[in-house]
Amino acid sequence: MKIIICGAGQVGWQIARHLSGERNDVTVIDNNGELIRRATDALDVRGVTGFASHPDVLDQAGARDADLIIAATHSDEVNMVTCQVAHSVFQVPRKIARLRSGAYLDALYSDLYRTDHLPIDVVISPEREVAKAALQRLSAPTTFDVETFLKGKVQLLGILLDEDCPALNTPLRQLDEIFSSLRAIVAGVRRDGRLFAPEANDQLFAGDQIYILTHTDDVTRTLEIFGKPPQKQETLVIVGAGNVGLVVAQKLESRHERIRTKLIERDRHRAEYAADHLERTIVLNGDGLSAELLEEAAVQTTDAVLAVTEDDKTNILVSIRAKQAGAKMAIALINDPTLVPLMSALDIDAYINPRATTVSTILRHIRHGRVRDIYSIGDAEAEVMEAQVLSTSPMAGRAIRDIEFPEGALIGAVQKGDKVIKPLPDTRIEEGDIVLIFAMTDDVPEVERLLQVSIDFF
Repeated sequence: MKIIICGAGQVGWQIARHLSGERNDVTVIDNNGELIRRATDALDVRGVTGFASHPDVLDQAGARDADLIIAATHSDEVNMVTCQVAHSVFQVPRKIARLRSGAYLDALYSDLYRTDHLPIDVVISPEREVAKAALQRLSAPTTFDVETFLKGKVQLLGILLDEDCPALNTPLRQLDEIFSSLRAIVAGVRRDGRLFAPEANDQLFAGDQIYILTHTDDVTRTLEIFGKPPQKQETLVIVGAGNVGLVVAQKLESRHERIRTKLIERDRHRAEYAADHLERTIVLNGDGLSAELLEEAAVQTTDAVLAVTEDDKTNILVSIRAKQAGAKMAIALINDPTLVPLMSALDIDAYINPRATTVSTILRHIRHGRVRDIYSIGDAEAEVMEAQVLSTSPMAGRAIRDIEFPEGALIGAVQKGDKVIKPLPDTRIEEGDIVLIFAMTDDVPEVERLLQVSIDFF
């Protein structure tokens, strides 16, 4: 598959990293020569320096026979024009654009992206995806990561294990025997900064960050077994009324269950704008780092604080100050992945990585074939893949124990018809089954070989 990626920033670089490792012919365009050099030095990609919206630059990048173009520059307008040029001049069959401005995303104007108007096949909104991720974190406040699969039937839960966790120092094989009716699998463990797929004899220790795939009906029991009983949230303080903070507040207002929400915004005009677009949310104008303002917002008694300003350091400091003041939970928006290892040490309960969220969204739109959904974990360390098993797959007709999975991969759930089951060694995988597979990034190509999701299916 021949793919052109416009924009070599964090999102473009990660998408190029994923796709170039999967036998795709990838070309990256950026007007910053240094970013292009970084991409071509580190990845198996071609690089073109120039403006992505210019026809001659697209031509140099090979747009005449490209299968897909991903416009992920920092400018919405450049991304839109790039897709228009790719369609009108080069007839590129599939076009994905990242658009950040809410003005371009209003449902009233959805016809704008029709082929006969502005031909964009898929519009990705990072702010809306991040807002969705924030709402998922809030729905499971005792976890640091949450994602849903199989149309909501399975959840991925990220849990930090405390000293009082009942499951500590017990081999996973024994935990499966003790809780035989629990439809949950420990798919990944991060210990001392290293993520790995555990084996049956591995034990869990205090301080481990684990990723569990569990049936939605068993989420409450799973959280209790791993020492994180569910908590009901009634109050929330959001710091930052940008696109993310405002969308979160609006979504919470539309929910049946009532969460009393306060929104803090430093910019007066933006605070007034937010107040005009919210009905039940209290909007406070001021610095979210101000101890006096946080006290006025009653952060000391709130169930959760969500720091989603455009500055990572502000989000971290707000979260620390809120926890020290008495907030039960703090979630921070973090763009810089090098800051993520500090979260646990700083007592920040959860973080949202916009880059990983956007990359996951783009990937699920790219991998058509039988891969139905993808979630990128951490700094592109691993993926959870939801895929349908083909008749030609080496997995079809074989028991799980007989499938030659790479060391860094395992099956976390299987859907047969409408029923989701917990995978066991003697579970037979049949054609048409849908499997959830946790795989370290280096093992993804081998997993895709097992699924037979090759270029023929794109």
